[in-house]
Amino acid sequence: MSIKLDLKPEIEARLIAQAKMQKISVESYLESLIESHLATQTEPEWKALLDQLGRSPTLAKAPPLSDEAISRESIYQEREDQQL
Repeated sequence: MSIKLDLKPEIEARLIAQAKMQKISVESYLESLIESHLATQTEPEWKALLDQLGRSPTLAKAPPLSDEAISRESIYQEREDQQL
């Protein structure tokens, strides 16, 4: 699909500069902006699901993790052991 946009010169200059910084065409840059914007449109759905999960009675019954279970050493110990 082709779309024609009449942009203000300063906006056009900023688009061109951003595309050059990313070493892509202006068209590719605009396409990535639109895709990322549209992807965030589904965010409210995720927020609603996370809110629902947070209010879940099952989650409320889950025992809390110990301080040792969430310590850096506990989380990364296996990785550190493999690097030795």
